[in-house]
Amino acid sequence: MPTGSAEPALIAALRAQATACAGLGSPFMARLLRLAADRLAPGLPVAERLLGWQGDLGPAGQSVPLRLAGALHGLVLSGLAPGLAAAYPPHAVDDDWLWREIEHAFRAHEPRLLEWLDRPPQTNEVRRSAALIAAGHWLSARVGLPFVLSEIGASAGLNLNWDRFALALPDGSRRGPRAALLTLNPDWQGLLPPDAQVRVVGRRGVDLSPIDADTPEGALRLCAYLWPDQPERLALTRAALGAPAAPVDRGDALPWLARRLARPRPGALHVVFHTVAWQYLSAPARAAGAEMLAVAGARATPSAPLAHVAMETDGDDPGAGLAVTLWPGGKRVDLGRVDFHGRWVRWNPAPAAAGATR
Repeated sequence: MPTGSAEPALIAALRAQATACAGLGSPFMARLLRLAADRLAPGLPVAERLLGWQGDLGPAGQSVPLRLAGALHGLVLSGLAPGLAAAYPPHAVDDDWLWREIEHAFRAHEPRLLEWLDRPPQTNEVRRSAALIAAGHWLSARVGLPFVLSEIGASAGLNLNWDRFALALPDGSRRGPRAALLTLNPDWQGLLPPDAQVRVVGRRGVDLSPIDADTPEGALRLCAYLWPDQPERLALTRAALGAPAAPVDRGDALPWLARRLARPRPGALHVVFHTVAWQYLSAPARAAGAEMLAVAGARATPSAPLAHVAMETDGDDPGAGLAVTLWPGGKRVDLGRVDFHGRWVRWNPAPAAAGATR
């Protein structure tokens, strides 16, 4: 086993991410990362870069295991490493074969892998739109106005097009347009969301490092950080790439949100939303964002209402909480819980007291 001050943190991060991937339905990712934890050794520049990494290497920090996995999967999807591709799903090889191809990739594609390791992992999990579709229909049934969408942490903006996707429900019904670009089919439990007319008249997002999904490199990055043994995610992402590109600005969330909230939107419901993004803001930034929304909510009127839809970790299990706060009134409603990757939805709207926001 390699030695060095950063090694224990790296090995711990690899093993922890492997466990998380197994829990999220990816046995290949769990195997790949455990194999790296067991066999990664100094000698090659890519390995040296990984073993020498400093700081928080896990998902709350620099996500080094997912950087490695995404860099390798990017090689597979690009067609530049046919030997590695032959060791990846749907093919089945033993650990020695897989690791041999990984080390060969370390040698043959060193500059490319080092460049990818310098980039933070970035996905745009389309299956989270199942929760957005349901929340959107819930809001439309109550407000009856067209929507203007503002997404924080939008990545490539794929989920800004949630109104162009369909949600299949267990009674055989659907929510969404007849000619949907894609259909999401999560494991649905609980009540069904209302069947309402949804019309979006404006949409825009913000991200610190948005991906331009209209470019081959951007589309490859979005797909590379998906997990190789989950072809449904890859197929849905590629289908979502067929939607008209939603504009995503590069910038910090709070100044951008302040500008979006300052603009009057008469005759429309302004929906500010985020999925597993708010939690990455600092505690002071989250507090400032909540205050900003509350102040804007105090200005809301029945003809120009405001909604805040949040799918975020909240300390409860399983998955993420899904909640909406609607102004005027500032009533928060917990709509249920959602798997972080949108594999399942537990829909159970439960109104909270007026003025409860977070």
